[in-house]
Amino acid sequence: MAANVQDVIMLLGDSITQGGWEPHGFAQQLAYVYNRKLDVVNRGMSGYNTEWIIPVLEQCFATRDDRAPLPTVRLLTIWLGANDAAQPPTRQHVPLAQYRANLRALVRTVASPDSPRYSPATRVLLLTPPPVSEPMWARRQAEKVPPRALDRRFDVTRAYADAVREVAGELGVHVVDVWSAIWTRAGEKEEGLAEYLRDGLHLTESGYNVVFEILMEAISTHFPEMHPDKLQPVFPYFDEIDDEDPRSSLQKRDAFAT
Repeated sequence: MAANVQDVIMLLGDSITQGGWEPHGFAQQLAYVYNRKLDVVNRGMSGYNTEWIIPVLEQCFATRDDRAPLPTVRLLTIWLGANDAAQPPTRQHVPLAQYRANLRALVRTVASPDSPRYSPATRVLLLTPPPVSEPMWARRQAEKVPPRALDRRFDVTRAYADAVREVAGELGVHVVDVWSAIWTRAGEKEEGLAEYLRDGLHLTESGYNVVFEILMEAISTHFPEMHPDKLQPVFPYFDEIDDEDPRSSLQKRDAFAT
């Protein structure tokens, strides 16, 4: 087994997170700015809701009794809700009260000292789901074979975004308000969402640019020590290598060491 040499940023979510690896997606941009300092691990699972992602997160963090060497997750972003907000009888639907409870469970998995997977070095950011364009998504649903009914509602998804803010405040974690940022950029008009949503639900390149921008703002504000400009590369830049004894200067370093 190859040893992991860098700590990581873990992105937990649904297809919107999974799509962060698309060209110019927010995950791709994160991987670029944190290159050689922190690895970006994308655990975006298309179609998943908070109920289904909990076992995934549990398997991403070692328990206290697990002695297998694992990298430290320095930052965990949790970005779900777009599927939870789907309307019944869609099987992805999670009632709002249970959605709140699931968000609490996800955060406490790594942030609570009582959790067997407690990770004191991990910082957590909750992201709100983006707005939904009902006309765009209705057209997308109608194009499917067989055609499907509209199962996402603007006001319902907004209520799930509100729930993320509420849970973040309750647990004392920071929130990245994707909903408000994109809705504001869209001029608070449904037709303005076309620039940021490619099908009424998933993000365009412009949408991912907004997410990357506000995510980096949150890191700078709340976790400034984690900003890429404050970290050193795990292995030195080429002009720092000792020509007389290269091996001695090519030892792994702590990216956070000053």
